[in-house]
Amino acid sequence: MTDRFFEDFKVGDRFMSGGMTITEAAIIDFARQWDPQPFHTDPEFASKWTFGGLIASGLHTMAATLRLWLDLGIFRACSLGSPGIGEVQFPRPVRPGDTLRVVSDIVQLRPSTSRPDRGIARLRQVTINQRGEQVMEQETTVFLKRRAAA
Repeated sequence: MTDRFFEDFKVGDRFMSGGMTITEAAIIDFARQWDPQPFHTDPEFASKWTFGGLIASGLHTMAATLRLWLDLGIFRACSLGSPGIGEVQFPRPVRPGDTLRVVSDIVQLRPSTSRPDRGIARLRQVTINQRGEQVMEQETTVFLKRRAAA
């Protein structure tokens, strides 16, 4: 992929990631370290709980989403980091064996008013499973380098 800068993007650009299959072992390993609730770590407990089976932590889903997005390399040459993300929603759980993909749309681009070397991009990111069902939605803001003046 060619290195791109702020000026190379437009509102409406859409990017689709490759897939990542979330295994039972990955769900349990992540949860044991970061979100040790029994419906994430104990398949037997989870089978009798509200969700009817083991589910991934929302934090695991967010981490997978970030990894899938970064693997695309879209902002590789120009990312200056993110000041944060907006509201995150999890409309349905991620279960063992689900394959996740991320659809990212650029919804806003604007040059920085205080730092002329950069622009600000706002993305809407939707993480879907193999059935096309949404498992996560968020908005992310990213600072992007602008091309040096010639």
